[in-house]
Amino acid sequence: MRRHELSDAEWEFVRPLLPVSLRGRKRLDDRRVLNGIVWKFRTGTAWRDVPERYGPWATLHTRFRRWAADGTFDRMLQAAQAKADAAGDIEWLVSVDSTVVRAHQHAAGARKGGLRVSALGRSRGGLTSKIHLACDGQGRPLSFVVTGGNTNDCTRFTAVLEAVRVPRMGPGRPRTRPDHVLGDKGYSSKAIRAWLRRRGIPHTIPERTDQVGKRARRGSRGGRPPAFDREVYKHRNVVERCFNRLKQWRGIATRYDKTAQSYEAAITLASLLMWA
Repeated sequence: MRRHELSDAEWEFVRPLLPVSLRGRKRLDDRRVLNGIVWKFRTGTAWRDVPERYGPWATLHTRFRRWAADGTFDRMLQAAQAKADAAGDIEWLVSVDSTVVRAHQHAAGARKGGLRVSALGRSRGGLTSKIHLACDGQGRPLSFVVTGGNTNDCTRFTAVLEAVRVPRMGPGRPRTRPDHVLGDKGYSSKAIRAWLRRRGIPHTIPERTDQVGKRARRGSRGGRPPAFDREVYKHRNVVERCFNRLKQWRGIATRYDKTAQSYEAAITLASLLMWA
């Protein structure tokens, strides 16, 4: 096993989740191709610079794009989460946060869609993307949403939690509701708190300073402050560690992909290996 390649344990975890091709001529070995894809995103190199030991770069790129388009990576991640849930290995103390990713100049110039479809946002620092993510109590990704870097965190809070969908190994609907949600001050809004209460989801989100002052000025009409448990809030750091692990992949820490679909597939692949 070379650097940035799948270990035997990781391959045995991933192998049953890959699609099987029963038609056409024999294709390049899936493990060899997946190792090349992982190597590309771990190092952040261009497709044409992937070492020849992984096969033709065009084959790697074609299969990656096919698996991204047909939802293969998404199904693999859901299957891994379902396996962990069946074993009781998911801690449903869910933390939500976001991180900004600088986009390389190669990420611009997609033929169709423009900045919105490409999930790029232009700000003072140039083109950026933002990963909005929810992780479990062990710092493993449950769901994420990619937007332009100029998107406010609180506008994607509900989208991230609604994307949490862990299938059951047997009968029953997928699990979508956390036991508890943790978020920083960026998610302190009446709309978010009301949305969580309607769904019966306990949460620990600190108030912003301006909100505290506004309530104090209104006196008794300002209402009670929301409950806040400092000890529970200390567990929110797992989402920061999750981002740190994702950004060890240089192809994720800096975005080189022109399309949001390819960049999301790379994040999904990295998330899958975190569950392994």
